[in-house]
Amino acid sequence: MPKFQLQKKIKIEWSSNFAYAIGLLASDGYLLSDGRHIGIKSKDLELVEDFKKALGLNNKVGKGVRGGEKVRKYYYVHFGDKSFYGFLNSIGLTSAKSRTIKKVDVPKIFFRDFVRGLFDGDGTFYSSWDKRWPNSFIFQIAFCSASLDFMLWLKSNLTKFYSVKGFIREGDRVYNLRYVKGDTKKLFCEMYYKNGLLFLSRKYIKINNALKKDAGLAHR
Repeated sequence: MPKFQLQKKIKIEWSSNFAYAIGLLASDGYLLSDGRHIGIKSKDLELVEDFKKALGLNNKVGKGVRGGEKVRKYYYVHFGDKSFYGFLNSIGLTSAKSRTIKKVDVPKIFFRDFVRGLFDGDGTFYSSWDKRWPNSFIFQIAFCSASLDFMLWLKSNLTKFYSVKGFIREGDRVYNLRYVKGDTKKLFCEMYYKNGLLFLSRKYIKINNALKKDAGLAHR
């Protein structure tokens, strides 16, 4: 009688796409406590579709609510894979990850893809004019997490790999790891290092437009 084998939907092999998906899971994804089911939910259909593409999933995208809301405005994909679930546990992701996550074991060669996934999942980009100075356009990129340990780990690795400094601020039940103008440019070049990558278009466009505006001001 043949031995029972776990169904494996996900090919566990590090690549640019795989690391991007891990970044999305670390930021905006979830692992249920049953040891099998994994998923991601977002207002951005593009992000959910990219997550599917990154992991080679064929599951249909659903639409549901979040929290106490009644309007179905969130897209999601949900699947079961015990083998992949165990792998996620082994690299630092658990069912209670939002506050307990400390680090994620990602190969250095794919770390920038992982960071791009983190940014698309829970990252933010700010831009504004400094009214004190003419033509002073300021901007910064930020990563968010409810876990201070994770923010400290991320900050340390971004400094080590890409020579950026950053600073952490505590917000409403969340920590923000922020990078000012020069470091934002460095991280943008690292995250979007070649054509053909998976990324959330609206965030890329927002940063790219800000960099173009800043370059235009610099040449006046």
